[in-house]
Amino acid sequence: MSYSNKRLSLVAAACALVSTHAFAEDSSLTNPNISAVLDGFYQTGDRGLGGRNEGFGLGETELAISANIDDMFYGKVTAILESHDGETEIELEEAFIQTMGLPGGLGIRAGRFLSDVGYLNNQHLHTDAFVDRPGAYRAFMGGHYFDDGVRLTYVAPTDLYWTMGVEAFKGDKMRAEDEHGERDFDTVGVYSAFTKFGGDIGLSSSWQVGLSYLRNSNGQGVVEGEDEHEHDVIADDDHDHEGHTHSASYTGENTYIADFVYKWAPNGNYKYQHLTVSGEYFRVNDIFSFEEEHDHEEHDDHGEESHNDYHEGWYLSSVYQFSPNWSAGLRYGEVDTFEAHGDHLDAQKLKETELSLAWHHSHFSTVRLQYTNQKGTNFDGFEDDNIVTLQYVMTLGAHGAHQF
Repeated sequence: MSYSNKRLSLVAAACALVSTHAFAEDSSLTNPNISAVLDGFYQTGDRGLGGRNEGFGLGETELAISANIDDMFYGKVTAILESHDGETEIELEEAFIQTMGLPGGLGIRAGRFLSDVGYLNNQHLHTDAFVDRPGAYRAFMGGHYFDDGVRLTYVAPTDLYWTMGVEAFKGDKMRAEDEHGERDFDTVGVYSAFTKFGGDIGLSSSWQVGLSYLRNSNGQGVVEGEDEHEHDVIADDDHDHEGHTHSASYTGENTYIADFVYKWAPNGNYKYQHLTVSGEYFRVNDIFSFEEEHDHEEHDDHGEESHNDYHEGWYLSSVYQFSPNWSAGLRYGEVDTFEAHGDHLDAQKLKETELSLAWHHSHFSTVRLQYTNQKGTNFDGFEDDNIVTLQYVMTLGAHGAHQF
């Protein structure tokens, strides 16, 4: 072998060693994180607004793969499988790229992902301390709102944690009903803006508050005059109140969300004991557009006339982990909505009280027993009921840390 060829070989070997060393420093470049989350349950009754149904069933089975693409980008793909009415449905929940290390505290995410409005929405369902999302989420966000779009975020260089962002989405899941197939929907239908503040209180406590606004260009339902066909204005055509789709049940043009969370753990050590208190309030305005000029009437659950042209909902939750393996939770929430019938609006109300007891053998396995008391007024096919649910949530493979 000539000297020049030997030198080239040594250079190639050195480059290979450098490349191998670089990949070794970040193992996710060659070994992506792959995980599955199994969710099974038995339930004694049907939950309203697209909650789980009576009997044995499967919740969301999640299959996820994620990795750093290189030193500038991160990527993730998440597919979810659900069983409903004897059929298995599969949907792509996430498929996005995320920038890493942009200057000035900026970040960009593009593809399909969970919106960052509110507190719970950007978290996967299996991270919840209760069997189902609160009624307000099931009514206004389809459980959790994910869509195709783009997000720009900014983290301010302040002592107090302060982040803000804007998003633009396709918005198909947030469309109002188009009974006759005649509406001309915007192709980019949803825009959102949010800001979140947070900080510590001594060594043991931390908090975060957030404000969000969601503009839904296709969210306002059309109510026809008295001589036209009466219909219910809910979500788009493929939605069923009792189904397991991820479309919003009740829509409007403007949605406002306020959220907060407070966490406590002795000296900041969450392993043995901690408390989480959280809550959110939703208000959905400009929900109907009346085709004909007339004074529409709205009636509450007592048949009396009211004048609230908006939906609203809220919940308050407290979860206490009193030992490394046991936690208990209490949650109460209400949803107030309107259905359109001809030229008048009928008020609807849902109240849910939930108690949960969970056993965690590890971070990867949870068995939960939950009692739910639900009371509904004027919801079609809805029954007041006391429901007991036994659920397991098991995680296989590498899984990232949960959000705050």
